[in-house]
Amino acid sequence: MARALWKGAISFGLVNIPVQLYPAEDRKAFQFSMLDKRDMSPVGYKRYSKATGKEVEWANIVKGYEYEKDQYVVLSEEDFKRANVKATQTIDIAAFVDADEIPVEYFETPYYLAPEKRGEKAYALLRETLKSVNRVAVAQVVIRTTPHLAAVVPNGRALMLMTLRYQDELRPMEDLDLPPESAKAAGVNPKEVDLAKRLVDDMTERFDPEQYKDTYHEDLMARIKEKIKLGQTNEITKPEPEEKGARRSAEVVDLAALLKESLAKGGSAERKPAVRSSGHASREHPKLRVVANSGKRTAKTASRTTGRRKRA
Repeated sequence: MARALWKGAISFGLVNIPVQLYPAEDRKAFQFSMLDKRDMSPVGYKRYSKATGKEVEWANIVKGYEYEKDQYVVLSEEDFKRANVKATQTIDIAAFVDADEIPVEYFETPYYLAPEKRGEKAYALLRETLKSVNRVAVAQVVIRTTPHLAAVVPNGRALMLMTLRYQDELRPMEDLDLPPESAKAAGVNPKEVDLAKRLVDDMTERFDPEQYKDTYHEDLMARIKEKIKLGQTNEITKPEPEEKGARRSAEVVDLAALLKESLAKGGSAERKPAVRSSGHASREHPKLRVVANSGKRTAKTASRTTGRRKRA
C-alpha cells in the first residue's frame, strides 16, 4: 500500500476516530513522451521567470495570490492549514443518508480509510453501524488544499471515503438534446420495449469485476511491436478511410429485428470483455513516446481523462 496522503480524524457528534487516507485507485496507462516530428528529439517543459526568461528551480517556487495587478500575497502550506485547521484535519460528518440516495453522477474518487492506533474500536463501531442501518455518512474535508464533499461508506472490513462532486460542478442536462421521457413520445413501441426487456433479462448476471480485463493495452502493444518489426519506428500512421455504410443512422435501423437477432444468439454469447484495467499489462511496457506536431499530439494515451481540474 502507498503511504498515507492525509492524516486526521472522522468526526461526528462528540466522536473522533483517528484515521489515515490512502488512494484506492491504481490507474494503468502507457508512459508517453512528446517528440519533435522533424528530428524525433524529445519536447520538454520549463518553469521559467516571465521577467528574466531564466529557468526557476522547484525549491524557489512559492504560491501567490494576486490581490492587485502584479501585487501578491505569498501562501505557504502552513497558511492553508491555518485558514481552517478543523477542515484540513477532520472528515466532518454533517449527516447520514440512505446508501442508495446519492445519484451516481456525484461520485468521483475512491480512497481507503484506515484507523490509527487507539482508533480501531471506534472505527469498527462506525463501520458496523453504517452496515446495519444501510446508510452512508456525508461529510466535508480538505485534502491538500482542495475542499471536497465526501461520503464515508462501509466496504467489507474497510471504511472508504468517496469524494463527491458539488451540485454546481455538474453541468445541467437541459443543455443536451435528449429524447422525450416517455417511450411513446420517443417513438418506441411496446413490442420493442418487451423485446428489450427479454434481452436484458437474458444478459443479467451477478457483477464479477474480475471478468472485465484491459484488452486495449495488449492490442496497442501488439501494434507497437508490429511497427518495430516493420521498421516503422519513426513513421506516423495515417488514419484509414471510413467504410461507406459502416455506421447506420438510428432512423433506418429496425430495432425489433436487431433485438430478435440478439435474443436468438443468446444475448451474452456475442459479448466481449469490457475495456477495464487488469492491473498487469502496464508493468511490462517499455517507455513509449508520442510525436508532437506543432504542439499537438498525434496519438493518445490509453488512459481516460475527465477534463476537469486536477484533484488531490
